[in-house]
Parts: sequence; C-alpha cells; structure tokens
Amino acid sequence: MKIISGNRRGRNINIPKYFKDRPTTNFAKEGLFNILQNSHYIENVKFIDLFTGMGSISYEFASRGCVDITALDKNKKYVWFVQNEFEKMYPKEDFYNVFQENSLKFIKERPLDYDIIFADPPFNLPELETIPDIIFANPNLKPEALLILEHSSQNDFSKHPFFKKNKEYGSVNFSFFQK
Repeated sequence: MKIISGNRRGRNINIPKYFKDRPTTNFAKEGLFNILQNSHYIENVKFIDLFTGMGSISYEFASRGCVDITALDKNKKYVWFVQNEFEKMYPKEDFYNVFQENSLKFIKERPLDYDIIFADPPFNLPELETIPDIIFANPNLKPEALLILEHSSQNDFSKHPFFKKNKEYGSVNFSFFQK
C-alpha cells in the first residue's frame, strides 16, 4: 500500500500477513481525495476514521496536512499497527489518536464533533445500513459534518434524507452525506 499524495507521498506501508480485511484500493483513494480536495480544506478539519483497519485513509489525511485525526478499530493488532505507522511517519508529533474501540458503540455513545467522518465497515456488517442514521442522530454532530461511507454496490443510500452523492470506483462505493 502506498500513500498517494502530500508530504508522505510515495511512502510504502508494508501490511502484515495478519490483516484479513480488504484495503481501500489506491484507485478508490485517489478518486475520493480528488473529490475532497475540491470541496474541503483538509488541513483545517477534525477527522475521524471509523473501522480504520490498516489506516490508509488516515495516513492520506495526515499526509495532506490534517492536524486532528482520530482512528478507531476494535482489533488490537490493527490499532497497534496504525499507531506504530503514525509514530514512524510523524515522530514527536501528536495530532493523531488511535484507539481500540468498537466503532458502532462509539458513534452511538460519544459526541461526534468532527468535520469529516469516514466509515469503512466490513461490507457484510449487519448494521452497515444504519450507520448514517446513527451518526445524524448524534446530538453533538457538527452542523456541516460530512459523512463518507465506504460500501459495496449492494447498498443503495440514495433515498436517505442526508444523502448527497455516490461515487463508484471499481468494487468500492463512497456515499456522501451531509445535513
């Protein structure tokens, strides 16, 4: 896996064999960040990466200047890996926080005072369809918060009241939501 752009552009991230989850493809990441760079100042946002996995989206945000990143995953090995990669890339910097946490429980119980919320749950997660509802029901959600949900083509969120658009990159779909 490579970081596509920014101050760590071209950096290889060597993924350990214990990772079983599918990574967001470079093609899909490039498309996502082309959209974001035309609509958001990444360096000025407070960002959370739910279901971070190997952390590829968080690394892209960091490389592009985001200075407030939170990454969550329930898998202890994944959390350790992402924390370690951040420490190698940004020694002596503290703009990132990586936590072992159940992302669904987090969005139900914690304030979501983030500008951009990225969720890449397992595509077979039974609660995947409820993620936008849970997030937009959070009383501490910032009024202009943007939710980006990565999912398969099996899901259609176009009828959701806060749905804005969907972009498809091969087998990866990103649905964008905002009040």
